Amino acid sequence: MPIQLSTEQVGLEMLFLCGQLDLLIRAQVHQFQEQLREGCSPEESDTFQAQGAEILDQMLQCLEYLPKPIPQLEDYLDIMGLSAMFPRVEVFLIQGSPVDMLERPPMDDYFCHIARLNQLLVLSQQLEEDVKHLGSHKYIAHQLSVIYQVISSFKGTWSLCHLKKDIETNFKQLKLSLATDEAAKKEPQLSAHYISWILKITNGLTSTVSSLQDEIIEDLSPAMAFVSQLCS
Repeated sequence: MPIQLSTEQVGLEMLFLCGQLDLLIRAQVHQFQEQLREGCSPEESDTFQAQGAEILDQMLQCLEYLPKPIPQLEDYLDIMGLSAMFPRVEVFLIQGSPVDMLERPPMDDYFCHIARLNQLLVLSQQLEEDVKHLGSHKYIAHQLSVIYQVISSFKGTWSLCHLKKDIETNFKQLKLSLATDEAAKKEPQLSAHYISWILKITNGLTSTVSSLQDEIIEDLSPAMAFVSQLCS
């Protein structure tokens, strides 16, 4: 942590620490559920207690950088809107034990959505590299099908829907074009037409993810709104 933090930096650090603690609480709650299924009494793990205490200590250290009078941690989270974004963290601070929520908190989809966006970007870039540079295109159809599955996990996203339909239209013929006789020694290669088409798909995916259009980042909106308000 830097020697000095501004008020904005404290807010960003708290957002990060709340996210860490929330994930830790969710993991512990999941472990509780597993213990109950096995007929055991739920017990907090040593790892949870140690990591939870460390995160709370970092939160308290962050508060020291705020102008005096320094607020209580719970009050600060309320004022900043972080308790609404991370209700598990709020309950943990009050009760001292990890519990799950009856209603799904607004930040639950954040990390999953970030992971899917990153996966789509990495897979697209890898496919582009392989189409351009590999001597064999044997596994290109499989790579494209994996990308299709990731795209399908984004529901109602128009900018991805037209790319998904494009893949549906061309996939079968592309796969057939790579089919070779088992006795043939020549490695399967895509035609210039299909190479061009795949590059159009990968460029479209990379551009769409990188553009951060509203429909792409909808599940990130609580965090982005927090950061925007903090820096305004």
